[in-house]
Amino acid sequence: MTVFRGTFLDTPHSPFAGGLLRCETDGGVRVVDGAIVERGGFEAVHSRYPDDDVVDLRGGLVLPGLVDTHVHFPQVRMIGALGMPLLDWLERSALPEEARLCDELYAGEVAREFVGGMVAVGTTTALVFGAHFASAVDALFTEAARVGVRVTSGLVVSDRILRADLLTSPESAYDEGLLLAKRWHGVDRSRYAVIPRFSLSCSEAMLDSCAALLGDVEGALFTSHINENLAEVATVCDLFDGCDDYLSTYQQHGLVGPRSVYAHNVHATPAELEILSAEGASVAHCPTSNAALGSGLFPLREHLDHGVRVALGSDVGAGTGFSLFKEGLQAYFMQQLLGARGLPLTSAHLLHLATAAGASTLGLADHVGDFEVGKQFDALWLRPADGSTLHVGLQHANGPDEALAKTFALASSVDVASVWVGGAQVSAAYPRPAVPAR
Repeated sequence: MTVFRGTFLDTPHSPFAGGLLRCETDGGVRVVDGAIVERGGFEAVHSRYPDDDVVDLRGGLVLPGLVDTHVHFPQVRMIGALGMPLLDWLERSALPEEARLCDELYAGEVAREFVGGMVAVGTTTALVFGAHFASAVDALFTEAARVGVRVTSGLVVSDRILRADLLTSPESAYDEGLLLAKRWHGVDRSRYAVIPRFSLSCSEAMLDSCAALLGDVEGALFTSHINENLAEVATVCDLFDGCDDYLSTYQQHGLVGPRSVYAHNVHATPAELEILSAEGASVAHCPTSNAALGSGLFPLREHLDHGVRVALGSDVGAGTGFSLFKEGLQAYFMQQLLGARGLPLTSAHLLHLATAAGASTLGLADHVGDFEVGKQFDALWLRPADGSTLHVGLQHANGPDEALAKTFALASSVDVASVWVGGAQVSAAYPRPAVPAR
C-alpha cells in the first residue's frame, strides 16, 4: 500500500468534448495492488493512512503513462531515413531492415532496444506493429513481459508485392497467428492483434484469413495502414475490383469494427469517415511520420466532426523517435499549418491524445489513461534536471496548462525520471552478466 505524492495532471473528461485539464497540486494518490483506491490532497490522504509507504514525486509533474497506438517494432535501427516518400522508403529502408528479423538473435536485440525506447519516454501501453516472423514476435512479447509494459501486437502478414522473404500464405498466416495468440493473448499484460501490413500487400484470400483469425481469437484487436500516401491509395484502389476507396478493401472482409485501429488516414474521404464512425473504428495519428515522408496534413477536425476516435502513434521508423511529447507537438504544428481547416489544440488536448484517447482506442479505458479511482496506476514522473530549459520553464509557468504546454514543447526521454505500470516501477535495463572472478 503506497501513497504517491506530487503534482498530478490528467484528462479524465475529453477536452474535445468540453473537459478540462485536471490538476492536483501536492496531491496524494493511494495505490493498493497496482490500482488507485483513493486520491485527493496529500495531507488528507496520508492522514487517513499514516502507515502506508510514501513515494515523494514533488519537483516535477506526474502524468498518466503514455499510450502509443501505432509503433513498428522492427524499425528501431533505421529511424532517420529521410528524404523519401512512403513507397520508396519502404523498399529502400524499412523492408530490408524488417527482413533481418528472421534471425532470432537479431530480433531479440531489437526487442530489447524497442521496449527500452518505449519505457525511456514514458510509454507504458502500445499497439505494436509486430514482425513478419513468428520468432521475432515471440521475442517482442517476451521482452515486454520481462519489463512489465502493456503490449498488444502480432504477426505482420503479406502475400504479394513486398520482397519475397517477407511473404507468407493465408494458411500459414492463420496458423502461425493462432499459435502466437494461444501463447500470449491475455497473458499478463499482453494481447494479440491481427495485422495485415496493408491491403496493398494482401490478397483477398489473405484478408479473409485475417478475418477468420480475428473471429477466432476472442478480444483480439485488428490494425493496419490506410490512406497514408496518395500513390499508395491509387494503387490499392486499382488492385481491388469494386472498391471505390481504401477502407472498402478492409470492410468487404469484415475488418472494420470497434476493435479496429487504422494508422495514418491522412487522405480520408467523407464516406470513409462516416463508416469508421458508424463501426466504432479508430485512427492512429502519426504526425512526425506524415511530415517526414511528406504524406500530408492530418484532417483532425474532419475526423472528430464525424465522430471518429483519434489517438497518437509514434510510428518510429518513419517518425523521429518514440516520444509522444514530440508527436503531440507535431500534431499541434500540423493543425496550425492547416489554417481554417485545422483544429486549434491546447496542451490538454495533447495530453488527452497521448493518454486517455489512446486507452479508449485500445479498449483499455476502464484500466488506464488517467488517474481515476479504480484504474491501474500507470504513470511517469517528469523531473527535468535543475537548470535545464524545461526546468526553468516549469519553474516560471503560469499555471498547469502552461506547464503542460512547456512539457510538450521541450520534454524528452532525459526528463522522464521514473515510470510505473500497475503500481510497480519498471525499467528496461538488462541485467549485466556476472563477471567471473579471476
